[in-house]
Amino acid sequence: MIVNLLQLGRTSYAEGLRVQAELVAARKAGQIADTLVLLEHPPVLTLGRNAHRENILASDEVLKAKGVEIHEINRGGDVTYHGPGQLVGYPIVDLRGDLPGKKGPHLGPVDFVRLLEEVLIRTCRNFGVQAQRIKGRTGVWTVGGGSVLEGKLAAIGVHVSQGITSHGFALNVTTDLRDFQWIVPCGITDRTPTSLENEADNPAPLPPTMENACNMVSRNFGTVFERQMLAVESLESLLRKPILEPNVR
Repeated sequence: MIVNLLQLGRTSYAEGLRVQAELVAARKAGQIADTLVLLEHPPVLTLGRNAHRENILASDEVLKAKGVEIHEINRGGDVTYHGPGQLVGYPIVDLRGDLPGKKGPHLGPVDFVRLLEEVLIRTCRNFGVQAQRIKGRTGVWTVGGGSVLEGKLAAIGVHVSQGITSHGFALNVTTDLRDFQWIVPCGITDRTPTSLENEADNPAPLPPTMENACNMVSRNFGTVFERQMLAVESLESLLRKPILEPNVR
């Protein structure tokens, strides 16, 4: 089984939504295999289905002056920030497929999120950063201890329509953490965002760059989801391709 890997680089949030919509429609129609989109957005705030507008702390004037867009979207979760230095992943996956841990006709959305967390935990460890889950809080966190509180390395919020996932995760690689001061990230007030760059030892076993993060996320996604990753050149080339055979080894 394969997963198409589409890397788009720096892409506007509106374009990212358009790409997702095309891929979701193609996946529902059985025209493409599961696909992972990796990209980076200019500064943008997104409000999920459970978002509270008061968790945006910066005024509209400040956000406009800094060129920050606001988008209300259909993923789960509260308000989050995307921006330069943050690796964003949009997995377009059919939960009815042959997925690890599936016990019924489809993999549950919560179980899907747990798999995404595992991908990101392994990726953080590639850079020498110990990461973990925290019970009751979606995402990936540093390992705290004593008086040291956990910091949030990655946020996750997904949407499922007719068994097909969209939206996904955001991993802080070299993100300017000051930008998170514009919001209450995910509505959480007692923990602060952090990044691979901020947490990695110097020197790190693997330099925390966007290129390295893309490579590690792709590799770990294939391992966790038990799929072969197949790079594609562009959205257009992917949609032009014939349906791939279901078993590619």
